[in-house]
Amino acid sequence: MLEGIINSKSKTFLAFCFCFIAGVALASLLELKTGLLYLYLSLFILITLLIIFWKNKIVMFSLICILFIVFGAVRYLLVFPLSLNHIPNYTGKEMELTGYVSREPDTRLDGVRYVVNARDIGRIYFKYNLYPRFQYGDVLQLNCKLGKPEASDDFRYDMYMAKEGIFALCQSPWVEKIGEYDGFFVYSAILWMKNKAADKINLLWHEPMASLMAGLLYGYRSGLGELSNDFNRTGITHIIAISGYNISIVAMILVTSLSFLLIPRKKAFWLVCGGILLFVIFAGASASVVRAGIMGMLVLLAKQLGRLSRVDNVLALSAVLMLLQNPLVLRWDAGFQLSFAATLGLVYLSPKIQHWFSRLPEFYGLREVFVSTMAAIIATLPLILFNFGRLSIVAPIVNVLILWLIPFLMLFGFLAVILSFIFYPAGQVAAWIALVGLNYIIHLAVWFSSLKWAAIDFSINWIIMVLLYSLIISIFYAKSQNFKLKSRL
Repeated sequence: MLEGIINSKSKTFLAFCFCFIAGVALASLLELKTGLLYLYLSLFILITLLIIFWKNKIVMFSLICILFIVFGAVRYLLVFPLSLNHIPNYTGKEMELTGYVSREPDTRLDGVRYVVNARDIGRIYFKYNLYPRFQYGDVLQLNCKLGKPEASDDFRYDMYMAKEGIFALCQSPWVEKIGEYDGFFVYSAILWMKNKAADKINLLWHEPMASLMAGLLYGYRSGLGELSNDFNRTGITHIIAISGYNISIVAMILVTSLSFLLIPRKKAFWLVCGGILLFVIFAGASASVVRAGIMGMLVLLAKQLGRLSRVDNVLALSAVLMLLQNPLVLRWDAGFQLSFAATLGLVYLSPKIQHWFSRLPEFYGLREVFVSTMAAIIATLPLILFNFGRLSIVAPIVNVLILWLIPFLMLFGFLAVILSFIFYPAGQVAAWIALVGLNYIIHLAVWFSSLKWAAIDFSINWIIMVLLYSLIISIFYAKSQNFKLKSRL
């Protein structure tokens, strides 16, 4: 009886979480920009009806579900500026602004991209020369014409910027640094350590190995050049992107490795969680990195708990908390979508496809790596075709050939950087060991990418994507029901 009550409460909690997510999704699809007054009025009416019908459980449940849907829509609308003094109302005007660099600068070959938090009116974005270079926390005085991010036929640049809280561009700016240390001091310290590590990486390895190691350690992707296309064609771009999928795979390999070293699985779980936390801090602790870390821990938690009924609530609550922080990621952040889809695949599909690969050896987690890779590929394939229009044929085999190596590369890369601060020759020794693995990955990616059939361009619209996910869910649900029926017989 007690278990029935717990399950009932669990299902109710899940229903309310999904209603909130549905509210965000509905507002995203309709691209609501106005109507906040009507939503507040709806909230007032719903709360009044709840007071009137509080004894009727069915009506109460239905009204609370609608209430959470409205909450989701309200949270979506609150992302967009409502104040008349906010920066979108100044677009088209020449302005002199003062603010501090509020994000880690994005350095590329053609210049540096900055986000500045202009006092009182919001964030602005501008591109500037490689030199002079500014850092997070520097106070800048800007003189420029403010422009509005505009959508193109194939890219919603306006929503991409809105997702980052940016609603204006500073065009052809005149920039002068007038101060520093105006950001959050902890984040400044994290970025300072990250920049020092980047300097050591550039000393320890030459390109493109340096960029690959930087990608593995903290998600740097700007220095790979043509190699980026090879990684894309072979389906291994995720190893240099801080995603929930990447962290989950590495974490599971580490748990398997620690278990292989006779460390109990429960202790290994906490050690790996601590490692993920350190990795998130080292990678810069941006919103996307934190989300990836959370998703990686969720997969580990699912493996640790073993009961999906308990994991359901954790996943749903995590999704709600992430959307409360930024509801625009649900539709406009492909990284968030792919990370969450991969996480769902690792949690729900992995156990259902394990028997497909029962003949694979378990040595050093080979079977688990392959099962996890296939589960993540199945779960993310419709989204990849929808967002990027490319299908990598060789992705499963290439991922299996390299994923087992990633934890070792990250370990020796991390050791090389740390040792280089203490005694540089010792760092070089660790770097030479890692160099073998880096060369292996690059040559493997280049060779497989050179195959004409390695990847095909194949895009789908959102209707086909929904149908594909419906088909995947239906097939695996039917198989799980058949398995339960057979087990009862």
